[in-house]
Amino acid sequence: MSEQASETSRQQRTVHDLLADARARLDRPDPHRAAAMVGRGAILVDTRPGWQRDQEGELPGALVIERNHLEWRLDPASDARIPEAADHDVTWIVVCSEGYSSSLAAASLQDIGLRNATDLDGGYQAWKKAFGTAVT
Repeated sequence: MSEQASETSRQQRTVHDLLADARARLDRPDPHRAAAMVGRGAILVDTRPGWQRDQEGELPGALVIERNHLEWRLDPASDARIPEAADHDVTWIVVCSEGYSSSLAAASLQDIGLRNATDLDGGYQAWKKAFGTAVT
């Protein structure tokens, strides 16, 4: 391997690096703390695709915004924003199936100024284990 190729391989980042960087700046609540946050006004956002929600179950009370629309719907400056995206102070808790893609999504939301964005540690699977399909 050439010296240049060796240097390039050391500099290449992986999805694991990206995930670690995202999670390093998120305060990821477990399901019980997330439910308490919702009680204080945080908004759950289920980003799972329809087929996955059909297969795994719905998350009661969550807004459903699939991942490919997320930033446009939650950015208060976007013409495509939802009414709940009133300002940059809203607390968004992003939920995917297991808490991986939601970490990347929450970091992306922080990148556009949504400083209170985070994701559910363990995703929908952790929520379902803690509560079934409803908050108790």
